[in-house]
Amino acid sequence: MNAFSRAIDRFCYKHPRFGIPNLMLYVIIGNLIAYLLTMLDRTGLFYSYLLFSPRLILQGQVWRLISFLFLPVSNNLFLAAISLYFYYFIGRTLEREWGTPKFTIFYLSGVLFHIIGGMIIGLLTHSAPGISGHYLNLSMFFAFASLYPNMQVLLFFILPIKIRWLALLDAAYFLYGIIRISPPLYKLIPVIAILNYLLFFSGDLVSSLRHAGGRRPAKTVHFRSAAQAAKENKGYLHKCAVCGKTDTEYPDLEFRYCSKCNGYYCYCQDHIHNHVHVQ
Repeated sequence: MNAFSRAIDRFCYKHPRFGIPNLMLYVIIGNLIAYLLTMLDRTGLFYSYLLFSPRLILQGQVWRLISFLFLPVSNNLFLAAISLYFYYFIGRTLEREWGTPKFTIFYLSGVLFHIIGGMIIGLLTHSAPGISGHYLNLSMFFAFASLYPNMQVLLFFILPIKIRWLALLDAAYFLYGIIRISPPLYKLIPVIAILNYLLFFSGDLVSSLRHAGGRRPAKTVHFRSAAQAAKENKGYLHKCAVCGKTDTEYPDLEFRYCSKCNGYYCYCQDHIHNHVHVQ
């Protein structure tokens, strides 16, 4: 975890009521409304009012600072529905894992980076950079994959595949976007979304690379030693506060600590999102 993430966690701990509950639900509802109105408007006028345009924003059309988030993902109803469901599932999962304050900061910081990047690109190129919420929503998948790399899903509702491999496909899509987009300055649009992810997860990525390279910092070794000692004393390291299952009895279960409970309460994968928070 990097210094920025630690600062965010401290802020969220001190301000548990900060944020917008069910933020992704509002984003998805906005996308649905925008999609329907765009399909009904054969003139394209409504769609044009959603576009991010630095020149028009400076002329007073400030709604464009937010409306670009609701640009339709696709004209195809099936693809649009699948994409929006995917975004909602990822966003709600991250909110449950992190809590409302941290997820709100994560998403809104991405929006802010897009606005700043879009204004810079638009003013330098004297054009509308064509930014949308597409890459921002896709970047949430990197966060999801970092938290649940071994979760298995059914690709196309048929093929079982782990999240980590889908994250590689997501990364390839971002790379393709960076290569394909023109003019060159527009390539910053997908990069901006990735930078927001790295702001929250760069420390975790560095730690993973060090671990993979066999270089374990002293803190990690000490933590493992303490954890091993605790396991020898109690017979287990993690125990679910709801059902009482331990990592010794059920080695294949995932155990996590709840960030919303007041104290260090551990839960198994069946109860981490299904328990009464201790206050």
